[in-house]
Amino acid sequence: MYKNIDKQTKLTLKELVEYQEGQVVSKTLVQNDYVSMTIFSFDKGEEISTHAAGGDAMVTVLEGKGRFTVGDEVFYVEEGETLIMPKDIPHAVYGEERFKMQLTVSF
Repeated sequence: MYKNIDKQTKLTLKELVEYQEGQVVSKTLVQNDYVSMTIFSFDKGEEISTHAAGGDAMVTVLEGKGRFTVGDEVFYVEEGETLIMPKDIPHAVYGEERFKMQLTVSF
């Protein structure tokens, strides 16, 4: 079930979270046993350190550009691009510049 958003309303996902200086901001839209969907904003230089997810994680950059380290590989993902980070593979996210992303994890 969706939360924190209006239903039957046209939305612009990147407008659901604002940038905050020196922070990573997130808003969870769905959280259950099967899927998690969250919108994030990263200030320049902010990061989520290396961790692994219990499901496949798909990120779509909504604005700007982020650096994603997945295992030993580094990906620069820009607005409109999507990257899949496989279950149980350590990954990290870094704001090369301010950027926003949608994260969907399927379990």
